[in-house]
Amino acid sequence: MAKKNSIQRVIKKMAASEDAIHNTSANDSFDQVLTRARMGRRGFLKGSSSLAAASMLGMGLAFLADAVNHKGQVAKAADLSLNFNPVAKSIADTLIVPEGYTARVLLATGDPIKSNVTAYKNNGTDNDFNVRAGDHHDAMQYFGLSRDGNGWDSNNSDRALLCINHEVCEDLGFVHPNGPTDYGSESTAARPPIEIDKEVAAHGITIVEIAKQGSTYQINQDSRYNRRITGATVFEISGPARRSPMLATAFSPNGEQTRGTLNNCGHGYTPWGTFLSGEENWAGYFHRREEDTALTEKELASFKRYGISNATSGRYNWSRAGASDNTDLYRRWDASKTGSSADQDFRNVANTFGWVVEIDPFNANATPKKRTALGRMAHEGAWPAKVVAGQPLVFYTGDDARNEYVYKFVSAEAWDPRDATGGLAVGDKYLDNGTLYAAKFNDDGTGEWLPLTLSNPTIANYSDYAFADEADVLINARIAADVAGATKMDRPEWGGVNPVNGEVYFTLTNNVSGSNGRGVTTPLDAANPRYYADVKDDTTKGNVNGHVIRWRESGNDPAATTFSWDVYLFGSQADAEADVNLSGLTDENDFSSPDGIWFSEAMPGLLWIQTDDGYYTDTTNCMMLAALPGSVGDGEAKMVTNKAVPTNADGDQMVKTYVGQAASPTVLRRFLVGPRDCEITGITESPDGKAIFVNIQHPGENSESATDPTQFTSHWPDGGNARPRSATVIITRNDGGTIAI
Repeated sequence: MAKKNSIQRVIKKMAASEDAIHNTSANDSFDQVLTRARMGRRGFLKGSSSLAAASMLGMGLAFLADAVNHKGQVAKAADLSLNFNPVAKSIADTLIVPEGYTARVLLATGDPIKSNVTAYKNNGTDNDFNVRAGDHHDAMQYFGLSRDGNGWDSNNSDRALLCINHEVCEDLGFVHPNGPTDYGSESTAARPPIEIDKEVAAHGITIVEIAKQGSTYQINQDSRYNRRITGATVFEISGPARRSPMLATAFSPNGEQTRGTLNNCGHGYTPWGTFLSGEENWAGYFHRREEDTALTEKELASFKRYGISNATSGRYNWSRAGASDNTDLYRRWDASKTGSSADQDFRNVANTFGWVVEIDPFNANATPKKRTALGRMAHEGAWPAKVVAGQPLVFYTGDDARNEYVYKFVSAEAWDPRDATGGLAVGDKYLDNGTLYAAKFNDDGTGEWLPLTLSNPTIANYSDYAFADEADVLINARIAADVAGATKMDRPEWGGVNPVNGEVYFTLTNNVSGSNGRGVTTPLDAANPRYYADVKDDTTKGNVNGHVIRWRESGNDPAATTFSWDVYLFGSQADAEADVNLSGLTDENDFSSPDGIWFSEAMPGLLWIQTDDGYYTDTTNCMMLAALPGSVGDGEAKMVTNKAVPTNADGDQMVKTYVGQAASPTVLRRFLVGPRDCEITGITESPDGKAIFVNIQHPGENSESATDPTQFTSHWPDGGNARPRSATVIITRNDGGTIAI
């Protein structure tokens, strides 16, 4: 019982740490909030006119018949309609898909990726995660293999490489025989190196070759491509921050390399066929065993802005490995000043995490790279805009934490289609030089991209944190975005670009966090306009159910510095009041906490939305919905009445926002509901659109024990008394048709 209580205490502390708000900037003043709250009808109508004018920017884009996707292919717009019956909400411990569809498990936590590896016992005794699928499956990408098996063929639906992110190692310790040795945030106890090694190896990325057999796919365990990239793999540091003194460590005194990738969540991929993975909640893995007075003012400001504390031992307490604690393999998780200079300790190790990493799935000998030009933050992924020869490449990324920002990167080099087969060397050309921007969403439905560079005088002249150089700006991109005046958002997670019209969609999962959530200490604004109580417990308040925002770049140019925006969907339960259920959701499509979002390329115009929810789970497990979105400006401006808002002097507050067209089941319906306690995350497809791959993450995460089956909340996917496992599933139509359409 003591062990169980200890585990639950650790989980709660870790969750609180990841949900903590580290953005204390005042980018939206209280005076601005009062101005919005007291806006009269004249101001409301004027704002509506502004939205209409903004929506006219690039208006013809919505009517284009063809568009070029980020692989350089022409996507044909079509008159699509959803062709399945909506799945009902459910709290059963099973995976539910529509009638006429079948879901099969392809690869679960611990499954071997080599033919000479034994089957996973699922009792915690397997220690060789370097040759097994990692844990907490997250974003993934299908890379078709050429017919000769030696390169990328984006049209091959029969044979492919599948790249799968693994966000964390199950906190309850299902991978250990008796759960983990106590790694609580207050613990100073040593942990067995064998446990640490297993947990480190369960992070990262899995690459496997798959081949079609009948209507489904199987893993080729003899493929030379199959491999793991983990929390111990060597990475090159690339881009403007390479060789920065702020990246110097005992492992790489010149700041050219680091070991490992962590908390790999969202993803992306490039026009040259490489995989991009975002390092998300990496900060909680590091511990500082020192007083704040040991740091310079700049060092302390950076640590605090990224949430690296001296009050906790790190998420897994990896820096405490008993007799092995003095080796670099373990002490690299301690970000304290223990030596006389940075090349003698790991005071800078946290600066080598928080990047977008690039991996060549077709070249196992290529050292993966961390692309510092895209900035350091809690990255979800990096999603490319449509590719146009002779134009720069653009990648969108989000910082997954409450009150953080949306970003985009614009390459300095213009795209040359001859680079389409060049591998990581092409990434050096396009991803190491360019400009990083942060988004400002104005209250009139327009927006601006704010450059994060020393050429921006606001950043160059900032006195509270004197940026040393451009590398410093990228390493501390959060501080730079604060200074530039970006808009605090309700936890920006995944993004996607509509291949039909080039509009960009981003999920804003939610913003509730005790006394720090939206409307509590973070003022409401037009892009984040809701404050209300959760129906389940009436104590959770803020933007409980999240929303999906979208924008259209001015002139249809992804590299533009202005845009127009609206909110595509507001999450809500169907019976919520009108000021909460702003999108008119019904029982066939209501949802909470949008997280994953992904546009089909086989069926241009089809959008998938996945949820990671803790606020509607008394009614339904997490889900995935299929959608046929319209375009920016297809709805209307609305005034939202928010009751008893703490940040508003008058209590109630009216906020003007811009809402997309109502989401009837004709254009939005529930496709899948997962097993208990899971998150639905990660989706990719075969090029013919006849199979989709979906990840089911952390089923049973609210279990009270890692070893007592009677206390598991889920036994998926193995059933019986089995420990739950994350897994990739393949979904196909029984009649062999295309998915959802």
